[in-house]
Amino acid sequence: MNKSTTILLATLALALWQSVSAQQAAPKVQTLRGAGTADIDRAPEDKPYVGKAPGSQKPIARTFTGQPPVIPHTVEDLDVITLVGNPCLACHGPANYKYVNAPKMADSHFKDRDGKILTEVSQARYQCTLCHVPQADAKPLVQNTFRGVVEAKKK
Repeated sequence: MNKSTTILLATLALALWQSVSAQQAAPKVQTLRGAGTADIDRAPEDKPYVGKAPGSQKPIARTFTGQPPVIPHTVEDLDVITLVGNPCLACHGPANYKYVNAPKMADSHFKDRDGKILTEVSQARYQCTLCHVPQADAKPLVQNTFRGVVEAKKK
């Protein structure tokens, strides 16, 4: 086959492909929230917290090893965590957790990056809500078939 025949066949193939492509409507692309990509991006609506007063709900099961526990109570009325105060420590810190029947902060919160044991909560773990989030009554944004792998604790 000579060069001009090859070019002619390639041109015909390209023209045929473009003709078929033009007849098929391109699928509409959407975001995970279902909005078109050209639409204005809107934040999802605020969801109410399921949690009520501390201690009034069962802890929420974790679904994978190392997952930070979800906060099973509201944090709306708690003071803000600042450099000088952390209201979470009042119940979950080592000094009070037994008296208020609250889960104790994990020992990992009292280690620095090098694994050295500290007497105070590590500054890297001081801002609790970076990892621990209150449970919200919200439907998933996308369909999800995730199943956890953590086995139930044996009593």
